[in-house]
Amino acid sequence: MKSRSQDQSLSDSRELDRSYDPLTGNPPSKPHKKSIKQRFLKLLPCYRSSSSSSVNESNLTDDEDLTTVSHRPERIDRLVQQTSFSRKELQVLYRGFKNECPSGVVNEETFKSIYSQFFPHGDSSMYAHFLFEAFDTHNNGSVSFEDFVLSLSIILRGSITDKLNWAFNLYDLNKDGCITREEMTDIMNSIYDMMGKYTYPNMRDSAPKDHVDNFFQKMDKNNDGVVTIEEFLETCQKDENIMQSMHMFNNVI
Repeated sequence: MKSRSQDQSLSDSRELDRSYDPLTGNPPSKPHKKSIKQRFLKLLPCYRSSSSSSVNESNLTDDEDLTTVSHRPERIDRLVQQTSFSRKELQVLYRGFKNECPSGVVNEETFKSIYSQFFPHGDSSMYAHFLFEAFDTHNNGSVSFEDFVLSLSIILRGSITDKLNWAFNLYDLNKDGCITREEMTDIMNSIYDMMGKYTYPNMRDSAPKDHVDNFFQKMDKNNDGVVTIEEFLETCQKDENIMQSMHMFNNVI
């Protein structure tokens, strides 16, 4: 017999993904499953669809066997409080997440595979590696649903300061509190590999280095060869072009 805590955990997970009717306990009809990419894109400001933007009830059902889930997410009410997503948006995200990752967590290989779908003509593997490490807040080699939506909430709907802090953490590859020229070069090369060669007009081969030089010229106020979080925030918040580029960062993700 299951313990009460196990029953509650299963109930919470089912409540999150709407895999059963909480009033009758009966499973709903079979859903029309969509990929995590489709569900994720629906929440992006840059995404436009010819269909209605509202989510109907049939899109929130799932008959997946919950016994395959090894990681139980936090209660949906807590995630609503911790993120900028509504209850319904979290349910949609969770169902897309669980379709791709039935175990309830994403490892780096799966993350790279999913992310590569966004950039089929480029090599997104290195940028996806850096992005995965930014999502993996517990440094345990996996990203849970909580990790995913907490970061996604910041990226899409966080304050400018929150977004800048998240971006700084992404660029600070070894997480030592500062960004070196080598780290920013690795980031820019990964972005160039992912999409730079397929832009119009084509980017010059020197574009990554030019971006790094420009970054340090603006950010490294004391010319010590590293950019601290204070320098990063101060410069970004005073630069209109950088502030506008924060919206472009959303599109990359």
